Amino acid sequence: MNIRSKISGVVLFLFLTISSFSYSQMINPIEGRWNMVISQNGKELPSWLEIRHSGTRTLVGRFVYAMGSARPISEISMKDDKFTFSIPPQWEDGNRNMEFSGVLDGDVLSGTMVYTDGKSYEWEAVRAPKLEYIKNPKWGKPQNLINENDLNGWHALGKNQWSVESGILKSPRSGANLVSDEKFQDFKLHLEFRYPEGSNSGVYLRGRYEVQITDSKGADPSDIEFSGIYGFLTPSEVVAKEAMEWQEYDITLIGRRVTVVANGVTVIKDQIIPGITGGALDSREGEPGPLLLQGDHGPIEFRNIVITPRVE
Repeated sequence: MNIRSKISGVVLFLFLTISSFSYSQMINPIEGRWNMVISQNGKELPSWLEIRHSGTRTLVGRFVYAMGSARPISEISMKDDKFTFSIPPQWEDGNRNMEFSGVLDGDVLSGTMVYTDGKSYEWEAVRAPKLEYIKNPKWGKPQNLINENDLNGWHALGKNQWSVESGILKSPRSGANLVSDEKFQDFKLHLEFRYPEGSNSGVYLRGRYEVQITDSKGADPSDIEFSGIYGFLTPSEVVAKEAMEWQEYDITLIGRRVTVVANGVTVIKDQIIPGITGGALDSREGEPGPLLLQGDHGPIEFRNIVITPRVE
């Protein structure tokens, strides 16, 4: 055997050794996606945490607080059985980072969060469920969720500013979000909307995953712009029309997989939503959930909200 062959053999041996080590020894039991609840000022705030390894010795991740978009965690430190990480403020008041510490007990993470105001709060997290994907779903009967002249079937989360006139659901100013009384698991959703210049809204699927509605004509594609899954999935292109024109989304959600057709163009196709987005009603991803229409970011109007649930 010549020198080159010997070197090649050594390289192959090292590669296989490292690959075997990577597979069997790098996985830390805290890795995965976790649905969190933070107990803060008498409220249970839904949040989300992802932990994964980078290389052979570093843990990194992503975090979603009760508001804002998913944020990267540059490093999660481990000492004995305790882990810690830090998140810079995004929309929160205060100037200090949020500091998290936690431990794994069985299959539950728990710990404390020091908020941007310096106060400490408790949190707990369970593993996010695997949501079944049905390849050939059977669809039920379409349901129009807007009545002709009233809000029957909906309730506001706070002082109501919403009204219905001739089948058009209107929020004339920033105020409360609106939630459907009925809950859904897998479905196809059609909705039409319009907004004034500079306004911002969104529709939350199962009350947990926001599809952005923004005045974004001419913008580059982004997960925080028109038709993006807020903070997670970027549309292939921005097809927003001018402000005050009627626009439409056709959205299919099965398990974690979502397809978004905006103004007749498929901009997100069969992509996996990793977890809840900021502003979610809860983090119980395994359960059915309602539609939530965002009304706290600016004026918005909807019409022809039609949902077609999947049936067994």
